[in-house]
Amino acid sequence: MTSHDVVNDVRRRFGTRRVGHAGTLDPMATGLLVVAVGPATRFLQYLPLEPKVYVADVHFGRSTTTYDAEGETVSEQPVPEDLRGAIEAALPAFMGLIQQTPPMYSAVKVAGKPLYKYARSGQEVKREPRTVHISTFEIEKLEGDRAQMRIVCSGGTYVRSLAHDLGGAIGCGAYLAGLVRTEVGRFTREMASPLDAIHPDQLIPLHQALPPMPLVPLSESQVRSAREGRSIGMSEPPDNFLVALTEPDGTVFSVARVQGNLLQPECVIPAETLDASASG
Repeated sequence: MTSHDVVNDVRRRFGTRRVGHAGTLDPMATGLLVVAVGPATRFLQYLPLEPKVYVADVHFGRSTTTYDAEGETVSEQPVPEDLRGAIEAALPAFMGLIQQTPPMYSAVKVAGKPLYKYARSGQEVKREPRTVHISTFEIEKLEGDRAQMRIVCSGGTYVRSLAHDLGGAIGCGAYLAGLVRTEVGRFTREMASPLDAIHPDQLIPLHQALPPMPLVPLSESQVRSAREGRSIGMSEPPDNFLVALTEPDGTVFSVARVQGNLLQPECVIPAETLDASASG
């Protein structure tokens, strides 16, 4: 199941086209996918979505074209006798800010075309490396040539590439055999519901989803001004770059940028949208 498949399923279950997700998962991956429904889709960009936490099943001794179990074998090499020692010796090079080249079998676009389309036609395309941050990369369990690895990283990290590059550093090759995303920012798998069991009552309201972004309550007149795009003056503005603006009843309707003593609305839900959502 792709992330888009999940969105389509949620659209059908909730009876709305306005559904979006916060971060693609490869079809072979399982675990947590943060989804927004209705007016909340406007606020996906503001959610606290980092770091990402994964549990990866890495198999050593084989490299594949896709860096995962679905690809064709590129090479097979003997695994070191002390595989744990070899892994632990190689891991420091993967910590902190590192440069990572997107795999050919990925959705990254070059000249407007996804890399995987070049790869399927047998073309190798030059890819620009990207900077990602790895704060944790550790062995949780090791059995034979299989390691269960826990990874805490920034968004945009390709765990497939980490597995492939780790195998290359050790000299025996490796590929990603399985992947579970357990956390996205402060959202955890324990907070989630199975796709076949989701219900409108389980939706997390914006005033709970947006923090640690500060919530700033406004009066009715200030709400009207903000909805019209006008700045809101504050004698003691929050010490934050962005804040969530709430109606007197606590409903979040906007995210505003703090500019000195002014709050400038940046993303606003019109009143009629909220009314329609509530009645629906």
